[in-house]
Amino acid sequence: MTDSLWKVLIADDEPIIREGIRYSVNWDRLNMEVVAEAEDGEEAIEKAILHTVDILLVDINMPIVNGLKVIQQVKTELPHCQVVIITGYDEFKYAQEAVRLHVSDYLLKPVDPDQLEVILNKIQEELVKRKEQNHLWSNTFAQISKNMSTLKMEFCREWLLGNLHSDEIESQLRFLQLPVSIPQQFLAISSTEYLEKRQLMGESEKESYQKKLIERITTVFTDYDIIFFHDDMGSICILAWQVFPSNFAARIEEIFKKEWNMYITVYIRENAEDYVHITSFYKEYRDYMENEINISPIVRRAKTILEHRYNDPTISLEKVAIELQVSSVYLSRLFKKELGMNFVQLLTRKRISKAIYLLQSTDYPIVAISELVGYDSQHYFSTAFKKATGVSPNRYRRNLVQENIEVK
Repeated sequence: MTDSLWKVLIADDEPIIREGIRYSVNWDRLNMEVVAEAEDGEEAIEKAILHTVDILLVDINMPIVNGLKVIQQVKTELPHCQVVIITGYDEFKYAQEAVRLHVSDYLLKPVDPDQLEVILNKIQEELVKRKEQNHLWSNTFAQISKNMSTLKMEFCREWLLGNLHSDEIESQLRFLQLPVSIPQQFLAISSTEYLEKRQLMGESEKESYQKKLIERITTVFTDYDIIFFHDDMGSICILAWQVFPSNFAARIEEIFKKEWNMYITVYIRENAEDYVHITSFYKEYRDYMENEINISPIVRRAKTILEHRYNDPTISLEKVAIELQVSSVYLSRLFKKELGMNFVQLLTRKRISKAIYLLQSTDYPIVAISELVGYDSQHYFSTAFKKATGVSPNRYRRNLVQENIEVK
């Protein structure tokens, strides 16, 4: 039984028919209410729409607008309205056409009250069933909407772990109201500080870190179509449907450092293949992170110091070694062994990467940029920049459209 009454409109040009229908039915027992009557087709359409009726009892042969056109118009505006046509024997041929308009039933004149009540009982059961289904769907949709972020996260995890076929991926994309085109990029955001501390962190601390990182990712990527999940290494892995500009990674790192005092690394790969191929990028990233995890604590702490103080022109291998309480020779040997490069090479890569970001995103003069990334001489900066990218800072800025220049 519904909470509110089902609204009924009786439309017939004969007052005696309308009255007969109105007074021959126990409407309360059916949880129904006759909200209006109409004596022509035009009035029937207006009142049906005005009252958003649930049930329309309509004569086929109506003046001004005939019954079939009334049904057509009302069904267009109120597709769930249940229609019962009233017809005479000589108009029965029109009833066949009415069937194509999805009427619920028909009555022959003169109207038999018992037959009418049987039909209305059947309609009432249909209306209750439909309302219950709608209520169920509404609750289901509300639950889905409420948990949409979790569903997307789990879908992203299953996708990147390679547990889904192309057909399953496309189906899930449609269900989650995501673009069905192939994602353009894979991104992973990690924190060297988290890697360094995670063995000493409790589960609640790890969860707090993940929650904080997800909140900030959501803020940064507000205007982009993405899905993401966090893995067991503390990384946020992202699938994006846009191609980000070449300075995007440096810009994101800068935002995290400036606004939240978090030092992160952004790993990006472009995808031009298909749904399944993108999973290979996550495998590559896992391999990369396994290497990072296997780096000795001393080298990881040295990298963290560089993340914090790359813009200090006095930073050096010797100073970092003293801070870490090891010899510079030992630290240099560890860098070469574990990273495949020496301290100066790593520092230069960091500085040039930040310089590229500043050249692309600001109009600072070259001398200012050189100071901001840790060079106390513009000449020294320009020399290092050209060695790393193949062009001078000035030429790089003039040719920003050529976004394929990379740090060597």
